[in-house]
Amino acid sequence: MTTVTAAEALVTQLRSYGVEYVFGTCGHTNIALLDALGPSPIEFVIARHEQTAAHAADGYARATGRPGVLLTHVGPGMMNAVTGVATAALDSIPLVVISGDIPSYYHGRHPHQEVNLHADADQSAIYRPFTKRTWHVQRVQDLGRATERAFWTATSGRPGAVLVNVPMDLFNRQVQPYDHPLPVHLGRPGLDEPTAVRIAEALLTAQRPLIYFGGGIRDLRARTALLDLAEHLDIPLTHSLMGKGVLPDGHPLLLGMPGFWGVESTHEHTKGADVVLAVGTRFAETDASSWESAYTWNFPPSRLIQIDLDPAEIGRNYPVETGVVADAGLALEAITAAVRERRSAPLTRPGLRDSITAARRTVFDAAREAGRSDDFPLRPQRILADLRDALPEDAVLVTDVGWNKNGVAQCYELPDQGRFITPGGASTMGFGPAAAVGVQLAQPDRVVVALIGDGGMSAQLPALPMAVEQGAPVIFVVMNNRAHGTIADLQAGAFGRSYGCEFTDPEGRPYSPDFARYAESCGADGYVIDVPADLRKALADAIARRRPAVLDVPMVNEPVPTPGHWNIKDIYAGTFPADTA
Repeated sequence: MTTVTAAEALVTQLRSYGVEYVFGTCGHTNIALLDALGPSPIEFVIARHEQTAAHAADGYARATGRPGVLLTHVGPGMMNAVTGVATAALDSIPLVVISGDIPSYYHGRHPHQEVNLHADADQSAIYRPFTKRTWHVQRVQDLGRATERAFWTATSGRPGAVLVNVPMDLFNRQVQPYDHPLPVHLGRPGLDEPTAVRIAEALLTAQRPLIYFGGGIRDLRARTALLDLAEHLDIPLTHSLMGKGVLPDGHPLLLGMPGFWGVESTHEHTKGADVVLAVGTRFAETDASSWESAYTWNFPPSRLIQIDLDPAEIGRNYPVETGVVADAGLALEAITAAVRERRSAPLTRPGLRDSITAARRTVFDAAREAGRSDDFPLRPQRILADLRDALPEDAVLVTDVGWNKNGVAQCYELPDQGRFITPGGASTMGFGPAAAVGVQLAQPDRVVVALIGDGGMSAQLPALPMAVEQGAPVIFVVMNNRAHGTIADLQAGAFGRSYGCEFTDPEGRPYSPDFARYAESCGADGYVIDVPADLRKALADAIARRRPAVLDVPMVNEPVPTPGHWNIKDIYAGTFPADTA
C-alpha cells in the first residue's frame, strides 16, 4: 500500500470529519501539517496571537455546534492559547487542539522551546486542569486513533476542549492512510420512565414550580421540549447568563436572569419556588448571588430536581432531591409525556403571565428610557438602544465582559431570531473581538457584532487584521470609557478611588488608543462617534458596506445595576461567612 506522511494522513482524516477551518499560528513544529493543509479544501485561519486563534475557533464552534480546531506550536505557542482554550472548556464548547512538540528523540535534553524545568517535555500537563483529556502521541501509528478519540471526547457527553500533542518529527514520518471513522450515529442518554413519572408528579403537585435552564439547552429539540413543558403547566422560566437567547425574551413565562445582574421580580420567584426543575445549568456564582439563600435560591425549603449531562454537576452547589444524568431534550420530552398522561388539559395560573410580562416590560422600558439620553459621552443604555434599533432581527451579538455582557443579559431585549454569545465560565476579557470573527466565518450571511469594551478590544487587537484577511465583515463596537470600567466602579465603591483601573497619559488625563484609526491602518473601516446621532448612522453604514469596521464609541463609566448579591462586596467591607472565619 502507498504510504503518505502522517501530516497528509491527518489532513485527510480531518476532511473526513467535516473540518472546514483550522485556526492557529505557525511554528517550526507544525509547518509540516500546514504544508499538508495547503492543497486541501480546509482553510487555515492565521492569527497573530494564539489566544486570538483559540477564541476564533471557540466562536466558530458556538455558531455551528461542531468542534473548533486549533493548531499551535510548541512551548510559548501552546501556552499563549491557554486562556482561549480554558474559556471554551469552562463553557462546555467542543474544541480540538493539535499542538506540535519537540522531536521525540530529544525528549528531556531541552531542545529549542521545550517546556522543561521540573518535568521533561511535559507541555500537555499545562492543559490537564481544564481539558477533558490530553493525548501525547508516542508513535506515528497512534496519531489517527488519538485524533479520532479527541473528536469523540470533545463532542460526546458534556462537550469540552481536548489536546492532541504531537512531536514534530511524527508529522514527517511515513504511514499508511489512517482509517479511524467517527461513529455514524451518536446516541444520547435518556430518562427512565419511573424517574420521569416522579418528576412529573412533583411538578403537578407543586404550588409554585419554577424551571431554571442554562447553556445546556442548545439544540432545537431541547428548546422545543422545554417550552412545551412550561406552557402546558404554566410554569415560569428563568435562565442563567449562558441561557440568554435560548427562548425569546418576550415570552410571557420568561422571567429573565437571576443572580448578581438579575432583577427583584425574578428573585421573588426563585426564592419563593417550592419545586425547581434545573436543566443544563451548574448554578454558577453569578447566577446564584454567591449561593446565599437570602437573595436568589433557597434550597431547602425549595426542592431541587437537577438534570445535567455531567454527573459532577448534580448537587455540586445545592442539595438535590432528584438528580438526573441525561440529555436535556430527551429528559424534558419524557417528563412532558408523563405530565400529559396525568393531565391532558393545559394548566392555567391566573395572572401569572400578565405579571411576568409587566415586570419584564418595566426592566426593558427603563433601559429604553435611559437610552433616550443625548448625554455625551453616551450612557451605555443609549448604545444598547441604538444597537437594538439598527441591527437586523437575526444579528449575532458577541460580547466580552463588563457592561457589554452584563447589561445585554439584563436589559437588552434580544429579538426572537437574534443570538447572544458570551464567555460565561471564565468571563474572559478579550473573548469578544476574536470569537466574533469565528462566528462570522461560520455564518457569513448574518450581521455579527463584537460588542466590547476598550479593555477587551485592546487585549485582542490581532482580531482586526484577522477579520480583514478573512474578509469577515464583523462590526466591532467599542464601548470606550477609557478604563476597566466594571472593576473601576467596584474599587471606587469599596475603597473610594479607582487606582490602577483607568487608562491615563503621563499628565493623568484619560487616554485611549484611536481604535478607528487603527481599523483604517489594518484595512478596515473606522468610525469615530463624536455626537450621539453618529452611532446609529455609523451602524447603518457599516451594516450596508459589509466590511470589517470599528466604531469607537465614547461612553460614560456607569455601573451595571446589581439587584442580586455578590460576596466580593462583603469581602471589601471586611465581613465573611461565619464558616470561613
